[in-house]
Amino acid sequence: MEKPSKETSSNLMRVRALLVALLLLAFGGIGGYQLGVRAGESRAYEGGSVLEAVIGKAGDKSQVDFDLFWEVWERLEQGYLESEKIDAQEMVYGSIKGMTAALDDPYTVFLPPEENTQTKEDLAGEFAGVGIQLGYVEKTLAVMAPLPDQPAQKAGVKAGDLILHIKDEEQGIDIDTDGMSLPEAVQTIRGEKGKPITLTLYTEGDVDSREVTLIRDTIVVPSVELAFVNDQGRVDENGRFAHLRVVRFGDKTLEEWEEAVREISAKPNLGGVVVDVRDNPGGYLQGAIDLASEFISSGVVVQQQGKFRTEKYSVSRRGKLIGEPLVVLVNRGSASASEILAGALRDQLKVKLVGEHTFGKGTVQEAQELPGGAGLHVTVAKWLLPSGYNIHLDGIEPDVVVESVFQPEGEEEVDEQLIKAVEVLKG
Repeated sequence: MEKPSKETSSNLMRVRALLVALLLLAFGGIGGYQLGVRAGESRAYEGGSVLEAVIGKAGDKSQVDFDLFWEVWERLEQGYLESEKIDAQEMVYGSIKGMTAALDDPYTVFLPPEENTQTKEDLAGEFAGVGIQLGYVEKTLAVMAPLPDQPAQKAGVKAGDLILHIKDEEQGIDIDTDGMSLPEAVQTIRGEKGKPITLTLYTEGDVDSREVTLIRDTIVVPSVELAFVNDQGRVDENGRFAHLRVVRFGDKTLEEWEEAVREISAKPNLGGVVVDVRDNPGGYLQGAIDLASEFISSGVVVQQQGKFRTEKYSVSRRGKLIGEPLVVLVNRGSASASEILAGALRDQLKVKLVGEHTFGKGTVQEAQELPGGAGLHVTVAKWLLPSGYNIHLDGIEPDVVVESVFQPEGEEEVDEQLIKAVEVLKG
């Protein structure tokens, strides 16, 4: 092998120091979480570096060959044809992404600064794109929920559709989604308002995949929407039933929820409440606890089974709708925190669930901030319903099954699931 130049060696040393620092920070973040949940764990890290401690925990450190890593790095610097494309910072980010990907958990991811910012925008409820929430079906990128009245829903994109390929001619993007992380998918699909993007989708039961071209738009998503409906499930200001839809569990969800609850509480002759978490991909775990506490007077809402112990999270406040007749609407796009809410209400109050089998995401991710604006999402626990049931990959089967039917544009929209929910509510 040709000996590297002084400049190359100097650059290599600086990058090596940066990478080791980031590795230590990433491992240290995980270790910090463990220390926070297990008393006395700090002693296990005394007398050695965090890196040594983690390698020791993970396996035989003699099997970890960092010399091979640097050997590959040097060969790329010396031999790669288009050397101007070598970006040391991106190679560091790529290395850390590979480290998280090696865990074979699509929800444990490293987020470079731009992707981390986009993830925060999602929870804030305003972004530019086509109006879909993303997840995985058996490790294949999938639509967890099309947002109402947005480009994807208007084009007939459905919860559960697999996204096999993404093409954006203006950006020079033409890639399969195999192995793509959620942040990478979000970054790829988002773009300038008014610009097209083409998704290759596959719907279960179809013979072939299909291409759908969508025009990006500004997406502003409220967390909570309230309408009153009549005995036939039709929107009616004089209707006796509150249709309370929760789109996601984000930064403003509780604030918007409480405003809606005040309006419901002032409604004379209220016949009951339909809580609608269809196409709700989840969000903050605490959001599910806060909303469940609106109806449950006391007791466990969810259990979190971590690496070292299981914690129980109980009702967090005194709700204003305790005792009101209640039904919950779910579908295949109901995931994570929305499944916690639906499952807790059924376990604790015997509330009927109406709609379709839910998505089945039963793991908890801790969002950790890293220097420079990067982030790390780590799967730290499984969550269990009050009954002890973990829905991960299995989902929740509703008490009353009603399949959704896509309404072609131009036809009167009939929400058969909501109509059935009102029927169940009336008894």
